[in-house]
Amino acid sequence: MTVEGVVVGEIGRGLVVLLGVGQGDAEEDARYLADRVVGLRVFEDEEGKMNRSLEDVGGAVLAISQFTLYGDCRKGRRPSFTRAAPPELAEQLYDTFIAAVGVQGIRVQTGQFRAQMDVALVNDGPVTLLLDSAKLF
Repeated sequence: MTVEGVVVGEIGRGLVVLLGVGQGDAEEDARYLADRVVGLRVFEDEEGKMNRSLEDVGGAVLAISQFTLYGDCRKGRRPSFTRAAPPELAEQLYDTFIAAVGVQGIRVQTGQFRAQMDVALVNDGPVTLLLDSAKLF
């Protein structure tokens, strides 16, 4: 990932996490998502089954703040971002997420908050998953 042509974050094997922070999100949500990301068994084992976690494969996380995940395109032709958290809260929870992943022994690289970033990735699979901290039950 680069900002103005300078590499600010890169990983080998691991997960690219696009982290959207919404209104009403709190530190417990950031820590919950960090635990889920670290514990996900999404890497293949010897039998080709998704059965290994970041820790199992020595993987890393590239965490990118992504408020546009809250873009609501249901009305009109331009997305509305009113459900996204204000930048101050979003940055605080982004930092909380990064720290919560790192404290579990996983190497974390990051983007630059509020910067225009060029992100390149090789998606193995491809596998793309959506995690949400909302309490569904």
